[in-house]
Amino acid sequence: MKVAVLGATRGMGRALARLMASRGDSLFLLGRSLEDLSRSARDLEARAGLGSVGVAACDLERPETFAPALGAAEAALSGLDCVVVTAGLFATQDALEADVGLAQRLLLVNFTNTVAFCEHARARLLAHGGGTLCVFSSVAGERGRKPVVLYGAAKAGLTRYLEGLDHKFRAAGLRTVCVKPGFVKTSMTDGLQPPPFAGEPEGVARIVLRAIDRGTPVVYAPGMWRWVMLVIRNLPRAVMRRIGF
Repeated sequence: MKVAVLGATRGMGRALARLMASRGDSLFLLGRSLEDLSRSARDLEARAGLGSVGVAACDLERPETFAPALGAAEAALSGLDCVVVTAGLFATQDALEADVGLAQRLLLVNFTNTVAFCEHARARLLAHGGGTLCVFSSVAGERGRKPVVLYGAAKAGLTRYLEGLDHKFRAAGLRTVCVKPGFVKTSMTDGLQPPPFAGEPEGVARIVLRAIDRGTPVVYAPGMWRWVMLVIRNLPRAVMRRIGF
């Protein structure tokens, strides 16, 4: 596949890019820091014996970078089969409540601007008959919960957007994959107490790549979170007010 990845310099995005490269997919990396991108590109080239892996600046806080970055990826790869979006912001609920500016920034990046980027990607993929748009949302968007009120609200909106794309454009050739990670041990979750079934980036990457290949509309990673969230979605509101999860 010819794949553009937004957010491949760390965590789950880096693990997924490495896995794709190892099987021979052609990659183009997008992100905020050209230095980090270049380092990741050289890593992929060395690990997988790939030719040159291209990079372009693309910042979810700067919508004017979206079209040029995707255009650079499409030109370098001579087309696009798949666009992967793993980038985003995270902050604890306490931090967001204490800093209105940070809360506004997180909501803008994780919902409004991510959707805007996906709209650019959707249009490019459909213009060439379709492809796969794989976007990382979160189990935090499954239901309103005390520890993730604001982060969860942004991810809930993103999840619904991706569901709508799947309904409207699947017949036209666009395969939308909404990834719902649970707790994964990455730099984003440093300092937080992991649950017993916390995942590792490499394990998540294997699950996600299988979903991309199959065109699975929704995938939980690690898979245990499907059942955890099934329980959470069905708890009475009175119970949700009492628990801290």
